[in-house]
Amino acid sequence: MADCFLVLPPLTKDNEVILGKNSQRPTTEVQEVIYRPPESYPEDTKLQCTYIEVDQVGKTHGVILSKPAWMWGAEMGANDKGVSIAMAPVWTKLNGPGDLEERLLGQDLARLALERAGSAREAVGVITGLLTQYGQGVAGGEETGSQKWAHHNSFLIADKTDGWILETAGKYWAAKHIKEGFYNISTTLTLGCDFDLSSEGLKEKATEEGLYQPGGDPFNFADVFSDPQRAPGDDADTPDRREKGRKLLEKLTAKKEFGMVEMTEILRDEDSNICMSGPFMTTGSMISVISPDFPACHWLTATPNPAASFYKPFIFCPNNTAGSLTKSPDYGEKDPARVQPRFQEQVDREHPLFKGHKKFLNLLERDELQGHMIKNNLRELERNCLEDTQEILSQFSEQSCAKVGGIFGHMCDIEMNFYKI
Repeated sequence: MADCFLVLPPLTKDNEVILGKNSQRPTTEVQEVIYRPPESYPEDTKLQCTYIEVDQVGKTHGVILSKPAWMWGAEMGANDKGVSIAMAPVWTKLNGPGDLEERLLGQDLARLALERAGSAREAVGVITGLLTQYGQGVAGGEETGSQKWAHHNSFLIADKTDGWILETAGKYWAAKHIKEGFYNISTTLTLGCDFDLSSEGLKEKATEEGLYQPGGDPFNFADVFSDPQRAPGDDADTPDRREKGRKLLEKLTAKKEFGMVEMTEILRDEDSNICMSGPFMTTGSMISVISPDFPACHWLTATPNPAASFYKPFIFCPNNTAGSLTKSPDYGEKDPARVQPRFQEQVDREHPLFKGHKKFLNLLERDELQGHMIKNNLRELERNCLEDTQEILSQFSEQSCAKVGGIFGHMCDIEMNFYKI
C-alpha cells in the first residue's frame, strides 16, 4: 500500500517540483535506506533483482533508496540526475494466477528506472520496456501468506521540470504527462480517458477480455481495468484516503507556497490514515524537493511512523555516503528471500536506527514524558536542519559537497543520540 503526492509549479515555492510518499507495509517489516554510487559494467552482465535476473546496462546512475530490507527493489528513491520515483500497488481485472510466477516486482521496476533514467520521461520508457520484456507480479511480502499480495503497480515520477503518472495492468499500461498543479495516488488506478501514452494493443486486450466494447463509451483506463475487490481488506479505505489526500493538497497549495514543510504535514496526517498504523503501517517516508536552480534535496525517515520520525536530508555529491545506521543485516545467499523454497525462516532485519527508534516509539505509546521530550527535540532538530540545508543549497558550490556529502549519515548519528535511553 502507499500514498504518493506530486506538487508542481505554480503551486510550489521557487518553482520546485515536490514528490512525497508514505510506504504502507506490514508492521513487522523493516525499511532500510541505502546509497549506491554510479557504476560501469561489462557487456553481457546479468543483474539479480529480487526474484529474477535481467540484462544489466553499461552504466548506472547513483541512487538513494528507501526499500524493504528483504528485497532488491525500492518503494521510493531518487537518482543523481534529479529523477525521483514513488510506486504503489494496484489490483486490476488482469490479475490472475500467473501473477504468482517469479517476475519483477514493482519495487524492482522503480529501482531499475532510477538506475537507468536521466529524466522522468526516460523513466517511463525504462519501466514500460522492462514490463514488456519481463512482466510483473509475484509475492510482495516475506511473511507467510504474502502471495495474496501479487499485484500490479502505479508510479509517480518527477524531475526538475515536470512529472508523469504511469499505471499498469499486467503488461499493459497508460501514462499521463503532469505539467502543473498536483496529483496523488493511493493504490487504485486513477487515469481516465486523457492519458498521453499507452501500450500497444491496449484497447484490443481490453476488448479481448470482455472489459471494453469498441464504439461505446470512451476508453477509460481506470474504469476498464480497476478491480478493488482483489485488494486486501486492510486497503478498503484507499478511495477515501486518496480523497482526503486530495483535500489536504487543495488546502496546503492554496497560497502557492507549497514546500517541504507542507509535504511533511500531509505525510504526518493521522486523521486521514495517510500516516497509517495497525497491521499495515507507514514503515518509511520520503520527500524529494527538486529545484530548477539548485541541487535536489531528498528527505528520508528510514523509520516507521512519520508523525514521530525525523526527516533527514540527502544531496547527491561526488563524496556521498549514507552511513551504516540505516543499513539492515546482510544474510547473503543464506537469506530466506534467496533460499529455495523462499521465506521458510524469519531473520532479524532491524538496522541500528530502527532499533533506537523502536525504543522511542514504545515511550510514546506509554505516554511517558521522556518520549514526548524526544519527539519535541527531534522536531526542533528537523526545523534547524531544514533551515541550514536551504541556506547551503541557495549558495551551493563544489566546496559545499564537503559539508553535505555525508549529511544524511551525520543526522542519523545525531538522531541516535536521542535514543540512548
